[in-house]
Amino acid sequence: MVLILGTGLTMVDMLLSLDAAGHRARIVALSRRGQVPRSHADHDPAPVDFDEVPQGNVLALWRWLRTRSAVVGWRGAVDALRPHAQELWRGLDEIEQGRFLRHARPYWDVHRHRIAPQVAEQLRAMIAEGRLEVVAGRLGAVREQHGALVAHYLRRGSPTPSPSREREGRFAAVFNCTGPLGAMARTGDALLRQMIDEGLVGVDRLGIGLGVDRASRAGERLWALGPLTKGEFWEIVAVPDISVQVAEVADHIARELRS
Repeated sequence: MVLILGTGLTMVDMLLSLDAAGHRARIVALSRRGQVPRSHADHDPAPVDFDEVPQGNVLALWRWLRTRSAVVGWRGAVDALRPHAQELWRGLDEIEQGRFLRHARPYWDVHRHRIAPQVAEQLRAMIAEGRLEVVAGRLGAVREQHGALVAHYLRRGSPTPSPSREREGRFAAVFNCTGPLGAMARTGDALLRQMIDEGLVGVDRLGIGLGVDRASRAGERLWALGPLTKGEFWEIVAVPDISVQVAEVADHIARELRS
């Protein structure tokens, strides 16, 4: 039996890899809310202007998104925010950004970053066959015992352990698929660790990436790209967004070299 921590896109990649390698034993996928990526499907575009969307408040934006989804479908509503996502993120103060990360991020991620219909069907089949169990909860202790990993986890819905909520499983392996969004100050990456320790770069105010300005500048003649800049841009993990950022950074570097 295998335990996977996290139920996002990295988990999906791990499931497909295990399945392709011939793994047929049971898999438990654990995350705080037990949300898995939704499937792509054909839908009509439903673009909106920036001024039509509530700004500066996560709850107001969430209510707008739910209302809009009832009219045009959730895929159309979510996709309509993509051109405005970075400006909407910057329009939130630190308190509202923190509120989004704590409460809304898991739901946004699974609707925004989708999987192919064939992959979604494969996951549904694994669940129906009993090969995959997606659990909403949190991990407790993990210990090694007789060549296996014994993990305790508490199902969501109870603040304290109880027989109906607490689970223990023996696993041959545990895979961390929670992704890169964490505490940048505790990074184990050797290059980032050195640069942070020497003060060449700083951590953003939310602690999820490097501190950068709107030009993606992280320090003297230093720029950061992609997920490292999520604190400033948030929606900066997809290829189209990163491509725009790369072009802008290249332009900044070229201008600086000419000066």
